[in-house]
Amino acid sequence: MSTAAQPLDLRTVELKAYVPAKDFERSKSFYRELGFTLAWDSAELACLHAGATSFLLQNFYAKELAENFMMHLLVENADSWWQQVEAAQLAARYGVHTAPPEDRSWGMRDFTLEDPSGVLWRIGHPLQAPASA
Repeated sequence: MSTAAQPLDLRTVELKAYVPAKDFERSKSFYRELGFTLAWDSAELACLHAGATSFLLQNFYAKELAENFMMHLLVENADSWWQQVEAAQLAARYGVHTAPPEDRSWGMRDFTLEDPSGVLWRIGHPLQAPASA
């Protein structure tokens, strides 16, 4: 008697990137001022989140890794996030590079922000609402 194979359950729950930090405490402060909440931390790792989106900040740094690491954060309103960057004076206070929001040819309005370790973030929203399914 043959038994049919059960379908595999390939549903996902979560995906988190491990973001490097040259100065762990400074990076935690930077991200909190950007708008993330510190969910938990230890000596080696911190979980930061904004809404349902989160990432792991690691107390680890390799220049080659940080300078080639990029994060993309999809938000409801990139201009509001940009206002937070400006209000917190992140560029001046942390010595990081920023570029204001622009409408991109790939259908996003986004801006770039470099964190204190050199990680590049693109924070943006779609220019048009996705078509309903």
